Amino acid sequence: MPHELWLVRHGPTEWSENGRHTSVTDLPLLPHGEELARDLAGPLGEQEFALVLTSPRQRARRTAELAGFADAEPDEDLVEWAYGDYEGVTTAEIRETVPDWTVWTHPCPGGESAEEVGARLDRVVARAEGAEGRTLVFAHGHSLRVLTARWLGLPVVDGRLFRLDTARVPVLGHERESPVVLRWNS
Repeated sequence: MPHELWLVRHGPTEWSENGRHTSVTDLPLLPHGEELARDLAGPLGEQEFALVLTSPRQRARRTAELAGFADAEPDEDLVEWAYGDYEGVTTAEIRETVPDWTVWTHPCPGGESAEEVGARLDRVVARAEGAEGRTLVFAHGHSLRVLTARWLGLPVVDGRLFRLDTARVPVLGHERESPVVLRWNS
């Protein structure tokens, strides 16, 4: 069985639709987010997974459930980047006081550093590498982008290079011994 890491970003929430940074605020999926999650059941159900993990946040757990993986194992390492004082705030609002701010280049006061997020997601990479086959994870935009960078051996900041839409299923794997992106935003 191929050694791959399948990623699922949860469906849309009110805050993801409005560009608000959402980490610890445990928002539900919007109705169309639930529909998108249900649509994942067919393609994901055709695969065999040795390990299925989910962020413990309800938006990720509900996406997993609707996609046919209600028994996904909650893993705190998959939670979204902790935005601290920027929780619920848009990038445009942050830039009113911190010009050119991005999560990739600036700190989140009261939140996590890039190094802390990277260390959490390195543990997820290690779990996936130790699985006997494919691993499927349900999580969040920034955390999955960091996970991708770390799978590829890149620094956390390079997660900025991987735009990830909601309810999408990127696949990471290997070409010979090199970690690669097999599929993105599909």
